[in-house]
Amino acid sequence: MSESDSFIDEVTEEVRRDRLFALMRRYGWIGVLAVVLIVGGAGVNEWRKARAEARAQAFGDAVIAAMAAEDRAAALAAVPADGAQAGLVNMLTAAAMLEADDPAATRAALQAVAVDATQPETLRALAQLKLVMLQGAEIDPALRDATFSELAAPGAPFRLLAIEQQALVLLQAGDTDAAVARLQQLLQEPELTPGLQQRVAEVMVALGVDPAAQ
Repeated sequence: MSESDSFIDEVTEEVRRDRLFALMRRYGWIGVLAVVLIVGGAGVNEWRKARAEARAQAFGDAVIAAMAAEDRAAALAAVPADGAQAGLVNMLTAAAMLEADDPAATRAALQAVAVDATQPETLRALAQLKLVMLQGAEIDPALRDATFSELAAPGAPFRLLAIEQQALVLLQAGDTDAAVARLQQLLQEPELTPGLQQRVAEVMVALGVDPAAQ
């Protein structure tokens, strides 16, 4: 390589460095800002997570204290809650009022959850199931059957319990064959729990039907 070529290369390299430094001076703040935003965003996320965890822990502590109180319903009513937490408090209040032999207050607490579209589907379905079961013969049969049919639909969170209730309703109506068919359907369900399986088997034996016979 000649001296002139070496000199040209050195000059070219210096020009490249000058351009790079000029770009860094001109646009380097963008990189600094990006770092600040990333670090700041991570900090905000951690703060939000810590705040949510603290709120959840405070809510849990308040619920535990309320459940240990002598007047559970009154103590639960004093627990600050919103969203799904409010739905959970209402479900616990319903249980407390049921123990206190106050069916009207129990129904009111369950109804508050059942009709609240902002509540999780699982919580609403449980409230609807409990509400229909609590009302028993007082509920309109058409409304009862429609509710159980909806709750027994494929994919519903309490499908198996709803089918069990359908079988019991059929038994009360004297339609034994249809009730047994429902019970046999339950025994074929892959998500059947041991407790429910035992209840179904006991009912079938009481009806003179072998649970193992399909």
